[in-house]
Amino acid sequence: MLLHELYRSVRDSVRDLLPIVIVIGVFQGLVLRQPIPHLEHIALGGLMVVLGLTLFVRGLEMALFPIGETLAYGLARKGSVPWLIGFSFALGFGTTVAEPALIAIANQAAQIAAGGNAIPATQEARESYALGLRLTVALSVGMAVVIGVFRILKGWPIQWFIVAGYIGVVIMTAFAPPSIIGIAYDSGGVTTSTVTVPLLTALGVGLAQTIRGRNPMIDGFGLIAFAALAPMIFVMAYGMLVHG
Repeated sequence: MLLHELYRSVRDSVRDLLPIVIVIGVFQGLVLRQPIPHLEHIALGGLMVVLGLTLFVRGLEMALFPIGETLAYGLARKGSVPWLIGFSFALGFGTTVAEPALIAIANQAAQIAAGGNAIPATQEARESYALGLRLTVALSVGMAVVIGVFRILKGWPIQWFIVAGYIGVVIMTAFAPPSIIGIAYDSGGVTTSTVTVPLLTALGVGLAQTIRGRNPMIDGFGLIAFAALAPMIFVMAYGMLVHG
């Protein structure tokens, strides 16, 4: 049974990656008309990607999704809203701080800011800038998850929150420093990545399944949208404070 599941996961990973391989091969062979450099290294790396993606997906199915749903179910049954809110904030904050994509973009943003003389070109200044950006995004996601959990508890429509949030993004874009706007928009995208998405999805679905009168399809999803929206607002506010 385990071997069958593993075979299915590997097959699905290969199927998901196949379009990327085809696109790269077509452009390399028909457009650039050049041999692929270091083909053996690329093949080995591709094999590692397939294996890593397979293990990652299986890990989500076996661990992260059940953990998120179980914790949401247990806290909801406990009937303690403060504990549920505290857990929701901690989950959003903790998963975002550990998000590899956010770490990468924060470090890149710090290097570019130092190169453009926005911050001193020292290691300490770059690390401080990157850490400040990561903590700002993590704080925003924690707050966004709290708002999303309140929405599930109350059964409020999600569209009003999303419309109001993006109106706020548009307004803040007019006042934020131009050097931070692109970073703010990208922060919303990289936040919802490999670590954050599975746990927040499990939290929302598990909570909606537990509360009477909530529909998991209608109320269980939407936390990811909040997590993608809030960093844009918080990072632009962070830019206004840092850059004046």
